[in-house]
Order: sequence, then structure tokens, then C-alpha cells
Amino acid sequence: MDALAGLLDGPRARGAFLLRSVLDPPWSLRIEDRAPLTLISLVRGEAWVLPQDGAAVCLRAGDVAVVRGPAPYLVADAPDTPPQIVIHPGQRSTTPDGEELCETMDLGVRTWGDRPDGATVMFTGTYSMDGEVSRRLLEALPTLLVLTADSWDCPLVALLSEEIVRDEPGQEVFLDRLLDLLLIAIVRAWFSRPEAEAPTWYLALADPVVGQALRLLHDHPAHPWSVATIAAKTGVSRAALARRFTDLVGEPPMAYLTGWRLSLAADLLREPEATVGSVAGKVGYGSAFALSTAFKRVRGIRPQEHRAGV
Repeated sequence: MDALAGLLDGPRARGAFLLRSVLDPPWSLRIEDRAPLTLISLVRGEAWVLPQDGAAVCLRAGDVAVVRGPAPYLVADAPDTPPQIVIHPGQRSTTPDGEELCETMDLGVRTWGDRPDGATVMFTGTYSMDGEVSRRLLEALPTLLVLTADSWDCPLVALLSEEIVRDEPGQEVFLDRLLDLLLIAIVRAWFSRPEAEAPTWYLALADPVVGQALRLLHDHPAHPWSVATIAAKTGVSRAALARRFTDLVGEPPMAYLTGWRLSLAADLLREPEATVGSVAGKVGYGSAFALSTAFKRVRGIRPQEHRAGV
């Protein structure tokens, strides 16, 4: 597994919020859900995305956007349309005055809006929990990225658009996996562009030594790695590996490994049956105490607090 594959293996939507919106102008949504990541795809019509910081971007049919939270942003039919609906944490929707709208705007299975034949149709997929998308991947993405319909071709957009309104056995899990795949496709397409300013760890994949080191760490995070053992596996000296890895990735090998192990731990701790002790063994720590100490030092909270969503 290479570093990109490892990071993209992190997105695991769990009961993700997926919604098909059908709206007639004028309309404007103020998104205050504090979600770490949201995908928006235009099926019909036109929509503007206005981040809190940054330029407004117009989406047209076939375009997709990824918005990185938790800062609020607007999605509207035009940049100057005032907010009419506020989306709160938990995907609760109200008017700006606080009047509840979820039931009054319900149009059927995962469909919501002001009229069934509205001029604008879009679907939204929201990762609502920290840990569902790796922190390193989030930090590599801009606040708002857009792929236009004429700049990439991905059948997943049409497939998700069709499946989002179906109510079949296992449909929620199926949609979660489709959302994950679509995010992976978008990130790969984005990183391939010069304007994306791909992160150092992505560029390092092309290096024969550092790329191999990254694959080793991602494939075997629980192995008792040291700079010496990584260097031996990649056929260079410890000094050469440490220098080359730091230059290309932006941090020393063991610091990178710690971050990767703790990212894995953060995801695993969300599993219902997981314990700190069981997770510790899977990510290379000898005891629950050792993992808790590292987790607290790097992330500022104890694993139990992370698991509880503190």
C-alpha cells in the first residue's frame, strides 16, 4: 500500500448524511453543520458555493466540489441571495429565525427541497465525524476545490445520483462506500493537477527510496520500526534515509510513523467493540498506557475522550 492509498483508506463514512436537494430560485443555504468534509455535485441547474474565506465559485451540471470544514459557508442560486435556510450540526434545518424545516421540506427518500420539479438539483454527501477522514488528508486539501464536468470523467457521480433515492436493503452501507469511492476519485484527480500544489508526502511517492519507506510504514504500522530497520529495508544508510525522508516528506521517518499510527488509532477507536488495549497492539504500541500517552501528547486528548467525541 502506498502513502496515498493508505490515507485514502481512511475515509470510511459511517451512516453519512446523503441528500438530494431540489430547489427553485431564489434559494440560499447557510451551512453551519461543522462537518469536516462535504461533497457537492450539481445534477441540474446552477449553484454558487461561497466559503467564509475565499472566492465564490459557480457550479454547473456535472461539476463537483469538496468543501473542507468546519467553518460555515453558503450554497445559493446567486452570490447575493440572502440565507433563507440554516443547516445546523446533525443536519437539522431551520429558517434564520429558528423555525424547523426538515419535515415541511421533505420530498421523499433522501430528497428535500421546496418543490419536486425545482430548477436546481444537487446531491450532498457529508462526513460528519472527525476521524472519518484522516487529518493528514484534510490538511492537504484546500478549503474549496472544484472539478468541472469538462475536466474529468467519473461514472461514480451518475451512479450515486441514481442510488441516493433508492430504499433497498443495505442501501445506507452501499451509499457510504460509494461516497468513499467518489472522494478517492476526486482527490486523485485533484492531486494530478499542477494548481493543486500536491503535498510533499504525495510527491515523495515517486522517489525510489522514500516511496518504498512509506509503503513499509503503511503496510506494517505495528512493526517495531526504527530508522535503522527502515534504512536496511530500503538499501541506504540511516543518515541518508533520515535526510532524504525529511527533505521530501517534511518530517523525520519516526515522526511520520507516529502520526500515521495515531491516525489509525483514532479511526479504530470509533469501532464499537474496540478497547484502547486492543487498538494499541494493532498500531504498534505495547500497552494501552503507551498509546494513551502518545495520543495525549500529540492530539491533546486521551483516547477515551476522542472516542466519546469530546
